[in-house]
Amino acid sequence: MLFSQIIGHEDIKKKLIQSVKDNRVAHAQLFLGPEGTGKLALAIAYAQYINCTNKKENDSCGECPSCKKYNNIAHPDLHFLFPTTTNKKVKKDPESDLFLTEWREYLMSCGSYADQSSWYDVLEVENKQGSINVNDATTIMRKLNLKAYEAEYKVAIIWMAEKLNVQAANKLLKLLEEPPEKTVFILVSENQEELLTTVRSRTMLVKIPAIPFGVLKNALMHKFSCDAQHADKVAMMADGNWILASHFMNEQDDDQIYFRLFQKWMRYCFRFSASELIDFIANDIKTLGREKQKEFLAYGLEMFHNAVLFNNNLSSCILLPDEEKNFLNNFAPFISNNNIDLISELFEESINQIERNGNASLIFMDDSFKIFNYFKMK
Repeated sequence: MLFSQIIGHEDIKKKLIQSVKDNRVAHAQLFLGPEGTGKLALAIAYAQYINCTNKKENDSCGECPSCKKYNNIAHPDLHFLFPTTTNKKVKKDPESDLFLTEWREYLMSCGSYADQSSWYDVLEVENKQGSINVNDATTIMRKLNLKAYEAEYKVAIIWMAEKLNVQAANKLLKLLEEPPEKTVFILVSENQEELLTTVRSRTMLVKIPAIPFGVLKNALMHKFSCDAQHADKVAMMADGNWILASHFMNEQDDDQIYFRLFQKWMRYCFRFSASELIDFIANDIKTLGREKQKEFLAYGLEMFHNAVLFNNNLSSCILLPDEEKNFLNNFAPFISNNNIDLISELFEESINQIERNGNASLIFMDDSFKIFNYFKMK
């Protein structure tokens, strides 16, 4: 991964490159930022630059033996930890090493712009939630205590470091504080509040902000060969998230499924038909699986926010198919300043509850009852 392949963040790239030139590479760093900003891509590009044997002024050479292996995510001194769980392939004791083939293929397919939901789709974990467990910690400790195969530095990248369970995090604390010589840890996280304080305190923080609007727009025009007006709308909707922007550009089928479900759900909520809601949750929602349920709630949250834009004569800012816009035109009058904050808080909390393995049937039924009451507040 070259720095030139990463969208934006020129100042961060310069600082990372300068740290290598000055021989001041911190042994444990935390790359922190929202989804879709390229945190993992930056971590890989940084690791590649550190070990490039023919460094250029502003990037790796891309041609030396080390760079070629990094380009294939297959360097023997580059190690990964990432969330896993049991699936059809691994029935018990999951750990990152058991999924390295799938991980490398996934990173190659997404350009290292990884997100938790699509990774879980690759694993086919259905309703299960992934974690980085003590088996991962034991394995990485063993690897890093061995001599490097060929690179100057051994690099361990922990993606979604907030998924470190307590046992794994505690096991890694001493290694983070005093790693073997010429070893670099890069933790990649979206939510520092879910990281143990003892882990955060042992890392140097590198904040990765959302991609600026203009940078994102230009990247969309370049990658998807679209016109400026279309790129402008997508960039506005994506709000600095390259993964979300790519999703909009690719017009994935999930959005159409979520739209049909959202229509049906709001109709049942509006008249609060208990029997219809029970059938809807049992037959449509439970079959989605937890990750899709979270995506569906996020889609619904976006639809509510779009309704507010409609009410404020900003429909031109909404990038949606005509059918969804027509639905919003009729739906928007039921959303107002009186209920939008309550609805937003409800959906955000529901996403968090499902993330924490809450009972989806109870969560969606409770949401339905509250939405029914919020509609009365319009």
